[in-house]
Amino acid sequence: MSTNSDQKTQVSAEIESSVPIPSEAGPVAAKQASAADPAPDLGDLLRKAEDEAAGLKDAWLRARAETENVRRQAQNDVAKAYKYAIERFAQELLTVKDALELTLATPASTNDTLKDGVELTLKNLKAAFDKSQISEIDPLNEKYDPHRHQAMTMLESDQPAGTVVQVFQKGYLLNDRVLRPALVAVAKAREGAASGQAGA
Repeated sequence: MSTNSDQKTQVSAEIESSVPIPSEAGPVAAKQASAADPAPDLGDLLRKAEDEAAGLKDAWLRARAETENVRRQAQNDVAKAYKYAIERFAQELLTVKDALELTLATPASTNDTLKDGVELTLKNLKAAFDKSQISEIDPLNEKYDPHRHQAMTMLESDQPAGTVVQVFQKGYLLNDRVLRPALVAVAKAREGAASGQAGA
């Protein structure tokens, strides 16, 4: 009997030694590991994405409104510049009008006073032209320039062919742009001289 009892005790000891005893620290460690590396909350991610999208949309709307304001301001500036482009020149012309009115209002005007008034008016007009960068094209005895002159006729002349020998109407430049070409007559070789050159 004692032998059987000893065998049971030995078997029980072997079984107990082979079966691991659960540690109380095991579940606690697992909970701590789970807390250190939590799974992402999809609701939080969605809210963050929606907030970012709302912020980007707001920034885009603000930028669009600012761009539209700049475009409208630029359009207004261009319209004003076009509308009042000749404002300074118009102010200069007022003195010309004043001089004309003063001449006509002079009682018992003589030819001399009228001439003086016209000369004063012309002087004021030239001053207005100078301030506005308007200059004359008066090409008498100059070489014909098709960009600034308009030939009305050709005249036989002792001048070299292609020379402006008569100005019917002066032209005008605004800076370097032609406002009006000068109307001119251009020299051509005389018939006899041309025939002699051809025979030679």
